[in-house]
Amino acid sequence: MVDFSAARLNMVDSQVRTNDVTDVRVQDAMRVIPRESLIPPGKAYLAYADAEVEYAPGRWMLAPRDVAKLLHALAIQPGERALAIAAPYGAAVLEHAGLKVSRLDGEDLKTLPTGEFDVMICEGAVARAPESWTAALAPGGRLAVIERAGPVGKATLYARTETGLARREIFDATPRHLAGFEPEQGFAF
Repeated sequence: MVDFSAARLNMVDSQVRTNDVTDVRVQDAMRVIPRESLIPPGKAYLAYADAEVEYAPGRWMLAPRDVAKLLHALAIQPGERALAIAAPYGAAVLEHAGLKVSRLDGEDLKTLPTGEFDVMICEGAVARAPESWTAALAPGGRLAVIERAGPVGKATLYARTETGLARREIFDATPRHLAGFEPEQGFAF
């Protein structure tokens, strides 16, 4: 029998805090949210492993380290409006931290809810953040996503500033691509 409470604490101590995630709201949420409840029961034993876990056909939760680093980079604040794209665990952490979360998951990940968001997170890789996502950022809004065109992706933070859209790469990661967001294949001349 797996002691999920002990596994959660170990995950935070060995995968989150050791990777410079110092936001106590993120740490506190990850200590109490039952990650195993977001995946099929037959895979619950993988919930706290340093690995991605498939939670629905073709959709994977990021490894704890990667989702924690994305959440940390977002500098979340209670009361902000958030959008979690194929991010069940990220959504749960944001809700626990006091954000108002809309979720986008399922067959049509390209249709965003209306409105602007202060915070957006995606738990799958995309070739490049779609313009529709960055356009949905409110003034001062931030998007954390992993862009991956080759074998290694770059976790990227977008921010809507007074002068436009800023983009900064924050760490390397290699998650699977979200279906429909893979890089286009072709020949280069």
